[in-house]
Amino acid sequence: MIEEGSAAPDFSLADQHGKKVSLKKLKGKVIVLYFYPKDDTPGCTKEACAFRDARADYEAAGAVVLGVSPDTVESHRKFAEKYELPFTLLADPDKEVIQAYGVWKEKNMYGKKSMGVERTTVVIDSKGVVRKIFPKVRVDGHSEKILEVLQTL
Repeated sequence: MIEEGSAAPDFSLADQHGKKVSLKKLKGKVIVLYFYPKDDTPGCTKEACAFRDARADYEAAGAVVLGVSPDTVESHRKFAEKYELPFTLLADPDKEVIQAYGVWKEKNMYGKKSMGVERTTVVIDSKGVVRKIFPKVRVDGHSEKILEVLQTL
């Protein structure tokens, strides 16, 4: 797992339009990098819609929201269109970035163990430094907690 105060691992992934997005090219901007398990599932949809609904607040704070999951570019495109998501979704089917950020973990659901993405949000400052990590995110109220952190940057 990455640590607060460390440099954020760079990455280059395709967005929901197939366009490459890299952390290096976003230097100078505050990044809200949120990792989620799967497009168009109840918790992930609720989380994405909370970011969507707070869009003006994130823009006012000068932050760029990026969602990352193992889903494909096509899956992200459909998810973004269905819920009118105004931010970038990044496809990481090989789980390279997910593993680099330490969010690919063993999960235990009803006694059954499996590997998956642990819902996590990482706030990266304009210099590329990890300022805050929210592990094991509970969706309700999460967007507001991130906005509070952004006020301190």
